[in-house]
Amino acid sequence: MALNGKGRRVAVTGMGVVTCIGANVEKFWAAIKSGTHGIGAIESFPLHDLYIKIGGEVRDFDPNERCKSKAVILSDRFSQYASAAAYEAVQQSGLETPFKNGERAAAIVGSGAGGLSTLEKAYEDIFVHKKKATHPLTLLRIIGSTAVAHISIDHGIKGPVFGTVSACSTAAHAIGLAFQMIKGGSVDVAVAGASEAAINYGSMRAWQAMRVLSPDGCYPFSKRRNGTVLGEGAGILVLEEMEHAKARGATILAELLGFGMTSDASDMVNPDIDGPARAMQIALAEANLAPGDIDYVNAHGTATSANDINETRAIKKVFGAHANRLSVSSTKSMHGHCLGAAGGVEAAVCVQAMREGFIPATIGFDAPGNECDLDYTPNEGRHRDIGYTMSNSFAFGGLNAVLVFGPPSN
Repeated sequence: MALNGKGRRVAVTGMGVVTCIGANVEKFWAAIKSGTHGIGAIESFPLHDLYIKIGGEVRDFDPNERCKSKAVILSDRFSQYASAAAYEAVQQSGLETPFKNGERAAAIVGSGAGGLSTLEKAYEDIFVHKKKATHPLTLLRIIGSTAVAHISIDHGIKGPVFGTVSACSTAAHAIGLAFQMIKGGSVDVAVAGASEAAINYGSMRAWQAMRVLSPDGCYPFSKRRNGTVLGEGAGILVLEEMEHAKARGATILAELLGFGMTSDASDMVNPDIDGPARAMQIALAEANLAPGDIDYVNAHGTATSANDINETRAIKKVFGAHANRLSVSSTKSMHGHCLGAAGGVEAAVCVQAMREGFIPATIGFDAPGNECDLDYTPNEGRHRDIGYTMSNSFAFGGLNAVLVFGPPSN
């Protein structure tokens, strides 16, 4: 699905991230460039009988310092991460808050799981500790739209405000829908992305049961890969109608050119080639680009056997002979799989890669896995002239979302 017609142009004027390798864009990008990963032993809760004991936990984060309102400080971690990333993105954009024309602004910030840690604590209080009631803020902490509601309040956003939920494509869908709203004229400014804080005992048990987690690391496209690693955090962009941004003298980081979204409509866990390929093709068509115009693809690259092979096949189907000239990488090898937030974090990677002419590495790469025969930028990043970038998000349920970015232009 794509928006028909040329519409208005959409600029990226701000970015914010919270991840296990950096709780702001500066630290995050420095870690990406140095090939540093943040995956390690889980420390935030007792592991009990878990046999998967690693994750990409956010450690360098103090809500009292990063969150600007008491209401957010009292919220679940996923709301805190979203609020902090949104503040960083808005600050970089240079927009005054509360927004001068809040009714022409949108906030679309989702979460794949919402307040899972709050929910687990509530059940523990009731069934283990036999308490008569849960914390009075339990309901507000759990709801997946709480994060975006806080962002709306913090920045005076009075237009469309809601969250998206599409598993690992949540952030990309949020950014894409905001793009369409600006392009179509509904709003002039949008804060968009997603946040996730799903590393807790119950969640780990659930992911263990699916047998898709690695006990030792995240190694996308590599022969040694044996599953993904859960990460957490947030990735938020500020999008702005191009002329609106220029009129106020904003620094334009990139242009968001295309968005494609499709569904495999086939299986909950086994991906197919056609759905992801069509999403990439739709995004390219909306961007008015040929496959050969893309220089870098930030792959979904989860380090599961089925996904990595399927995504490689889909890239080959879309890019043809140019697939062999593409630079591809999965930065999940460094920050883990941030689930719903992944597409927001990785969109920021695409923008930074283009701005600095630097292709991030896929670290921990020993040898190509079966049918994984593209240039995945193994182990060390490299400098390269980058014209256009693509960010892939392919979620459980066959829910696909693809974003295409280009450099700032006149």
